[in-house]
Amino acid sequence: MAKNESARARQERLAAELRANLQKRKAQARARRAGDADCRDEGIAAAKDTKPGAEGGEGG
Repeated sequence: MAKNESARARQERLAAELRANLQKRKAQARARRAGDADCRDEGIAAAKDTKPGAEGGEGG
């Protein structure tokens, strides 16, 4: 049955995503306890550019 296989594959995929999320959260908690910086390369790229006037445009 294709429907049964599809449902099982979905459950396995969701379980894998849940495990990955749990591992990520545990690593974040360990980093906070250790006092280390959170060195993930995720986030908003624009937040890294903190130069004044970085919005663009000619001004005036």
